[in-house]
Amino acid sequence: MSFVEELRWRGMLHDIMPGTEEQLLKEKTAGYIGFDPTGDSLHVGHLTQIMTLIHFQQAGHRPVALVGGATGMVGDPSGKSAERNLLDEETLNHNISCLKNQLEKFLDFSDPRHGATMVNNYDWFKDFRFLDFIRDVGKHITVNYMMAKDSVKKRLDGESGMSFTEFTYQLVQGYDFYYLWKNQRCILQMGGSDQWGNIVTGTELIRRKDGGTAYALTTQLIKKADGNKFGKTESGAVWLDANKTSPYKYYQFWLNASDEDAKTWIKIFTLKSKAEITAIIAEHDAAPHLRIVQKALAKDITIRTHSASDYETALKTSEFLFGNGSLDFLKELTHSAILDVFDGVPQFRIHKESLAAGINVLDLLAVNSSIFPSKGEARKMIQGGGVSINRTKIANSEQDFHAENLINDKYLIVQRGKKNYYLLIVE
Repeated sequence: MSFVEELRWRGMLHDIMPGTEEQLLKEKTAGYIGFDPTGDSLHVGHLTQIMTLIHFQQAGHRPVALVGGATGMVGDPSGKSAERNLLDEETLNHNISCLKNQLEKFLDFSDPRHGATMVNNYDWFKDFRFLDFIRDVGKHITVNYMMAKDSVKKRLDGESGMSFTEFTYQLVQGYDFYYLWKNQRCILQMGGSDQWGNIVTGTELIRRKDGGTAYALTTQLIKKADGNKFGKTESGAVWLDANKTSPYKYYQFWLNASDEDAKTWIKIFTLKSKAEITAIIAEHDAAPHLRIVQKALAKDITIRTHSASDYETALKTSEFLFGNGSLDFLKELTHSAILDVFDGVPQFRIHKESLAAGINVLDLLAVNSSIFPSKGEARKMIQGGGVSINRTKIANSEQDFHAENLINDKYLIVQRGKKNYYLLIVE
C-alpha cells in the first residue's frame, strides 16, 4: 500500500490537502511532524504521530522529527483553554535530548541521507531578530487570516483571552515549515487534526513568500469509545519513559482497553498487516473472554516502546497478580520496580532486627502489620487455608518467619484469599 492508503485503512487519516497523495506517489518526499518539548518524555498521546512517521518511512519517504526548542518557549494554543507556563532554555534542552532518545526507538536515524532526521527550530530562531521576523514573515500573513483559525477564535471567545505571545504561535510554526521547505526540501507537514490551521498557515506562507507549493496531512485525534480522554488514567498520563510509567503499567493500560477500543487501536498502534489484524479480531470474537486483541496490542506496543524483556516482566507480573504465576521474576527487579508492581497494594514496614529471633506468623499478620484486625481472625483464616506468604500456603499458625524467608532479602508477599495482596517491606 501507499502511505496514504495505509493511513486510510487503519482509520488514521483525517484531512489531506489536494495534490498531496499524488506528490507522495510521484517521488520520495521529505515530511515532518513537530513535537512539543514541554516535558522530558512523550506520552501515548504522541504515539499516533510517531506511528505516522514510521509508516511514512516504511513507504520509502524521509521523515523529519522537529522538536520545538523555540516554539516550546511560546506554547501552542491549539486545544488549550489557558496559556502554558513558559520553560527556560536549560529545561528545554534537557527535554529535547530525552525526546530524541525516545524517538530513536521507533525511527531509523542511522542513514544520514535517507534515514529519519531530527531538527530543532531553536537553531534557526535563536538569531532571528524580532524586527526581521515581523518584516520578513509577519507582512505575508494578515491578522484577518490568523483570527479566522479555530485555535484563536476559541481562546478569544473564552474568559482568559489570548496573549500576543500565543497569537503569534501560528506564524512561528508557519515559518518552521517555510524554513524546512526552503533549506531541506521538506514539502509536507503532518500532525493531529487540531494542527490543521497551523499547518496550512505554513503552506500559505510558502505560497505568498516564495510562490512555492507545499502539502498538508492530518490524522484523527484518538478518542475512547466511552468518551473519556485517550491516554489518561486515574494516576495521570501514560508516559513512554519507563521511569514515569513502568512497562507493567504501560502494558496494563493497553491490556485494559475495551473490545471496541482495542479493535481500533490495534490498527493504529501496531504494524500488523490487514490480514493479521482481521485474523486476530476473528479469533477474539470467537472467545471474547480471552481478550486476544488486547493481548496482541499490549504485547506489540510494549515491546516497541520498551523491550521484549520488559514485556516478559510485565506479563509475569500480570500472571502473578491475577493468576498463579511464580515469584521468581521479582528477583530480577530493582526496589523501585517492585514498589511499582505493588502500587496500590497495602504495604507495611517491619524492622529487620525483629526477624533475628523469628516472628510468629500471627504476629506478622496482626501485630507487625494490620493485614488482620486480630490474631484470632488470622488464625481462623489460616485454618481455612486462606493465607499464603511468598506463594506458599500457611498450614500452621505456629510457624515463624526469619530473614532467610525474605525475597531479595527485603520482602514478604502475603496473599489473603485469592485476590488480596499485601507487601511487607523489611528494612
